[in-house]
Amino acid sequence: MSRERTNLAKNLVGFSLGETTYALDIFRVREIMTPLPLTQIPKPPPSVVGVVDHRGEVLPVIDLRDRLGLPSSANPTRSKWIVVRGTTGVSSALIVDAVTEVLATAVSERRPVQVGQLTHGGVQEVYARSVGLVFVLDVDTIVEVGVNLALGGL
Repeated sequence: MSRERTNLAKNLVGFSLGETTYALDIFRVREIMTPLPLTQIPKPPPSVVGVVDHRGEVLPVIDLRDRLGLPSSANPTRSKWIVVRGTTGVSSALIVDAVTEVLATAVSERRPVQVGQLTHGGVQEVYARSVGLVFVLDVDTIVEVGVNLALGGL
């Protein structure tokens, strides 16, 4: 059975890392899940904390705080995973502090992104909302380390 979205204006999945709100394109998000036990791998790429067997697929698990250069969580056991699919077809799980909401964005809320640290860090868009800025991440840039691991063979 195919799921139809009732509000097509809601195009982002919001989540938090500390006090900052981030988001991902809703069409790139496969699911939101509670963390599973990790399997460690030898010499993992930076930000990859291990892999997990999920629904018959081995997923690299990426610590998004580490990937974005943020300090470690004070309470890592209270996290969620967002499973995303890159354009290569490889899926990865991203560790976030909490999933907040499905967001609708308006063109009037969009702010220009300066090329440099933000875009190299994976930020593709920024929206100004009543609660502050929302940084929209580019899934392919963020999961690049996991894709290289998956395509290189585990």
